[in-house]
Amino acid sequence: MLKSEYLQRVYTQVVTRDPDQKEFHQAVLEVLESLDLIVEQHPEYEQKGIIETFVEPERMICFRVPWIDDKGAVHVNRGYRIQFSSAIGPYKGGLRFHPTVNMSILKFLGFEQILKNSLTGLPMGGAKGGSDFDPKGKSDGEVMRFCQSFMTELNRHIGQFVDVPAGDIGVGAREIGYLFGQYRRIRGSYDAGVLTGKGLEFGGSLVRTEATGYGLCYLTEEMLKCMRKDSFEGKTVVISGSGNVAIFACQKATQLGGKVVAMSDSNGYIHDPNGIDLDVVKDIKLGHRGRIKEYAERVPGSTYTEGFRNIWNVPCDIALPCATQNEIDGEIAKIIVKNGAMAVAEGANMPCRPEAIHVFQEAGLLFAPAKAANAGGVATSGLEMSQNSMRYSWTFEEVDAKLKDIMTNIFHNIFNASVECGVPGDLVVGANIAGFKKVADVMLAQGLI
Repeated sequence: MLKSEYLQRVYTQVVTRDPDQKEFHQAVLEVLESLDLIVEQHPEYEQKGIIETFVEPERMICFRVPWIDDKGAVHVNRGYRIQFSSAIGPYKGGLRFHPTVNMSILKFLGFEQILKNSLTGLPMGGAKGGSDFDPKGKSDGEVMRFCQSFMTELNRHIGQFVDVPAGDIGVGAREIGYLFGQYRRIRGSYDAGVLTGKGLEFGGSLVRTEATGYGLCYLTEEMLKCMRKDSFEGKTVVISGSGNVAIFACQKATQLGGKVVAMSDSNGYIHDPNGIDLDVVKDIKLGHRGRIKEYAERVPGSTYTEGFRNIWNVPCDIALPCATQNEIDGEIAKIIVKNGAMAVAEGANMPCRPEAIHVFQEAGLLFAPAKAANAGGVATSGLEMSQNSMRYSWTFEEVDAKLKDIMTNIFHNIFNASVECGVPGDLVVGANIAGFKKVADVMLAQGLI
């Protein structure tokens, strides 16, 4: 239960208004539990209705997306854009194409995005969108026709000073290219800043592909250094997932001296005690969109096991969940602790359930929440927006250095916030309060009631 009657009233209203949106409820409750520590010192939040305004999207857009497959059959999917907050900048957040996409998931992601974008220090609001369309198994032509239909509706709701979508699960360079081409065709102008994650040839940024995974490791390294006087050097690492975030987290963790021994996809996981051969994973996942089990067929000494959650049976020093939301529950968390882990940092959005986070914190593990740890992707999207505005491109080294600085600053901001709130080292509280206070102060300054 929340201690503050005001916060309890806000949460009850959220649940009553949308009783079926469990993921959204979970995200809101976690933030309100952190705000419980400071709300009495800020009576203006209640007087001005700041928190009940904060938890309600500014705009929710839902639309149909008809498209034609290669056999000429018509299909209709549902498209969404949740424009949650524009207090500190234009709406910013990814598009997700996956069968599980619904209003609850997108509201939780958009809500988290407000805080994540706030923590980067860049002028970006929070949003999320997507569709229940599944690009897996579709031809390039089918994906193109879907993206063109999707953008035919979405284009009227976005713009470089209004809302700037990016990619997410199921939306990579191919999809962003098709979406941008349709936007340009409809608008008749070259507004490169309307989408991020673009190809380098038409306004994309170096490091954008690597950014979330790299940023995750930069923050984790800073956390290890400052809170344990330690590093990745010599540590065993397990990374769930095998998409962009996981692949480049594996690359950076290895560069920092760690040994990644396991990765997964939605079917199962691979274990390579000699250290993952990332070139093989890249060829499987980025080269021909294959399944991770192919790795065991190609690399001697490695094994494949069905059931992607079983990856957490593999002992490690550092756990980087980069697959999907709620993949680690309390029981899995206990296994991770029992196997000797010292740190967990979230690469996916909300991969650890509340009871899992409690287990980690009770056991004294370092824990970095997603809204801080995986902010590297949107931070580099913000840097892409800057380059588009300047009609200029920075080098890989320049963008990478800026990304590292942003992630290092995020860690120190959230750690300092945890100290100020009397819970030093609780980075969940630190991230929620540091991210929220910036947005809340701007809402008060702008008279957004």
